[in-house]
Amino acid sequence: MTILDCVTLERMHGIKRQLLWLLWYWLPEKRCAAIVVISESTRQQVLQYLHCDPNKVRVIYCNISEEFKPGPRPFNVSRPRLLQIGTTANKNLVRLAAALDGVECELVIIGQLSSLQTEALRQHHVRYENWVGLSRDALVAQYQRCDMVVFASTYEGFGLPIVEANAVGRPVVTSKLWSMPEVAGDAACLVDPFDVASIRAGICRVIDDAAYRERLVENGFENVNRFQIEAIAKQYADLYRSVHARLGNACEKSA
Repeated sequence: MTILDCVTLERMHGIKRQLLWLLWYWLPEKRCAAIVVISESTRQQVLQYLHCDPNKVRVIYCNISEEFKPGPRPFNVSRPRLLQIGTTANKNLVRLAAALDGVECELVIIGQLSSLQTEALRQHHVRYENWVGLSRDALVAQYQRCDMVVFASTYEGFGLPIVEANAVGRPVVTSKLWSMPEVAGDAACLVDPFDVASIRAGICRVIDDAAYRERLVENGFENVNRFQIEAIAKQYADLYRSVHARLGNACEKSA
């Protein structure tokens, strides 16, 4: 069984939440041999909701796609191009718009904008582009064209844009909550996603401090090694072999 996050349980209430927990978490846990989660943060949530044997829940990270490769680009200090991936509520775009008020930059937003988000961008005079329904190649191209990735999300089970930015060689500003510090390591500027001033300070530090910016990029190239597909595939293969061996031993004992 694989659990990417527990965000639906976090958001639901009442009988719907109880049914979701029973049918999608509690009953499957009783019938499976192992649970894979994509971060230690998600693991702690799963254990909180299921109270199962901790040894049954194993962290195996998401892998980085081979499409994301280093693409050197001089940093545009005068008007950097900031890439924002996602527009759902947890992606925190309204606070990001407030944080960018008065910051000379171009914000590139991937995802459908709501009227609330559009109004926030207008109110704070943010210059932006909005792209929806991009192909994989076009998405990778946006990473290559940007100067920085901003991912100040309020909730993530993993946070793949952090690693994608690392792989391309772009500095990242992300949240110090949930899985994001675990995924970013020392390869991102960590901010409080609920504090507009903190988001702004992180972005401005990356823009203004060249040495810090370069260090984040260098650390990113090291960080991305943890998420290479060969390493992740090996962890899954090892887990499947261990489950197969345990089931085989159980069958022999029952026979």
